[in-house]
Amino acid sequence: MNRKISTLEKLKTAEAVYVLLSRITNLPYVECDSETYDDQIFLFYSEENARKGADRFLKEKAPLQVIKVEKKSFLMFYTSLYPMGVNCIVVDDGTPMRIAIQLEELVRRVSPDQLPKGQILVENPQFHLTAIYFVQEIRKNPGQEMTEELSSLYEEMLAHFGRGKFLIAASKNQGVLLLKGEGGKAYQPLFTDPHEFQKFDREKKFQAMTVDVGKLTGLLPPECDGVIVNPMGVKVQLRLEKRSSG
Repeated sequence: MNRKISTLEKLKTAEAVYVLLSRITNLPYVECDSETYDDQIFLFYSEENARKGADRFLKEKAPLQVIKVEKKSFLMFYTSLYPMGVNCIVVDDGTPMRIAIQLEELVRRVSPDQLPKGQILVENPQFHLTAIYFVQEIRKNPGQEMTEELSSLYEEMLAHFGRGKFLIAASKNQGVLLLKGEGGKAYQPLFTDPHEFQKFDREKKFQAMTVDVGKLTGLLPPECDGVIVNPMGVKVQLRLEKRSSG
């Protein structure tokens, strides 16, 4: 217990920590523990141990890089794990000091029912987590066929998507923003949570608007072929069957 307490304290007071980042998703690499079923990321106190940790994943063809998170950004970083669906942080994996910490032990959040009146929490952790697992796996081997496991993940991702409430980017002058995808097709960017929206809107040019997926197809302009969810992250393209809003 004392070791856990000291780890929790160090995760708050260290000058910096080092995290394994997936080059595929531009997010912390997530793995499901085969015994505890924790959805976990990997964090280290030293850059050297972090690089050794990244090397251990090379056999799985998981392209990773090490990023440094400074103390001033700790709270923002730890909090950003919640909308990803992550519940566990593995500290110093591969060393004698390895320890797993539950995210809720490190940082607590305000529950949705404690938010100010009229404020809505827009997050889709179940969709986001499933999308992360799907994208991490299928994009590390471009051109691979859909396995039964990948198909199951994809169907689960679509099911979570269909129940979601997301953010779209709009501007006063241009209306709803569209992005060009493969083959010149137009897609509407969609965001699982405010953190993903802010990563896209660094210059604060757009306004975030909340939309239920059930109403989304009626809002798509005629030239739009679908949506790109989290274009700065998992970048999942989904085609939607358009129907009139009436």
